[in-house]
Amino acid sequence: MAVTDIDTTKAEEFAHRTLATVNGAMLTLGISLGHRAGLYDAMAELGPATSDELARHAGLHERSVREWLAGQLAGAIVEHDPAAGTWLLPHEHASSLTRAAGPNNIAFMATGVAPFADLEDDVLAALRDGGGVSWRRMERLQAWQSELSEGYYHHALDAVLALEPELVQRLREGIDVLDVGCGYGHAALRIADAFPASRVVGFDLADKSIAAARAEAHRLALRNVRFEQRDAAALEPGAFDLVLALDVVHDLARPYETLRAIDGALRPGGILLMAEHALSDRPDENVAHPLAATLYTVSLFHCLAASLSEGGEGLGIAWGERSIRAALADGGFGPVRRHALDGDPFNVYYVAGVSR
Repeated sequence: MAVTDIDTTKAEEFAHRTLATVNGAMLTLGISLGHRAGLYDAMAELGPATSDELARHAGLHERSVREWLAGQLAGAIVEHDPAAGTWLLPHEHASSLTRAAGPNNIAFMATGVAPFADLEDDVLAALRDGGGVSWRRMERLQAWQSELSEGYYHHALDAVLALEPELVQRLREGIDVLDVGCGYGHAALRIADAFPASRVVGFDLADKSIAAARAEAHRLALRNVRFEQRDAAALEPGAFDLVLALDVVHDLARPYETLRAIDGALRPGGILLMAEHALSDRPDENVAHPLAATLYTVSLFHCLAASLSEGGEGLGIAWGERSIRAALADGGFGPVRRHALDGDPFNVYYVAGVSR
């Protein structure tokens, strides 16, 4: 294509938009730092304050705080009164940036950028040579994901379980529960704590995740939960009444084999409760999703990379409802019910019972 064939207006618009994306990515590092250093929380507590007052309140170095504030001002996050020398985090912004925002804390989400960036050289090598990126390279990322899931399931797990009304009653009466790919065990621990008559086990391949889950179970003095480092593709037949697979199946090296193993491990009347992202298997159908670009990057750096590192299927984060339903049918499950939670545009939940 000759240069004269370029639509210069379109080219300029794209260049400006892409430059804004890069600028936003750099600003994201400042947002992450603000969260980790407690600066947003301090600003929300103080109201209008000088950089010196903010630094003393947060226990930080004033000159560095002043530079951070300048970047936040340029990013339209904080406000500045040059005459008074004060800086302010508006209440409307604090509602998305402080720890008081709970699961709506966007500043915490920003802290995930650096752990993903740590893997860039590994992903570059995988792009060139294949082979993915080993789970062992993802420990920092796994710690961030753990904090993310802890915040989410602290607020949402009750609603997730209530998607199947009879399930809550069964948990109260006492059933055997497996959490596949349990990570640090947040969902398993919450169920064990809320339903002491039930018996809960979590499986994960990451030794540090299992160690952290066991330590937390010990701290909470929970005797009805245990954690094992093992592959969920090999399960004892007829051992469980409920299996959780929360945003994990697409990460696995052998997802189809694992689903068949779960079906075999469920007793008659047992169910699989499976969370996956609300994405299609067709990229063109995901363009309107507000975080599609982020989720595909997460997949490239984590989900796809980890699966391929084990010679796996490499489903990726966006395998979509059509493929999910087909995989569940192939796994031996009966009718599948699909649910969504109000206010959660990112996850969908599939509830599948055994067909026998």
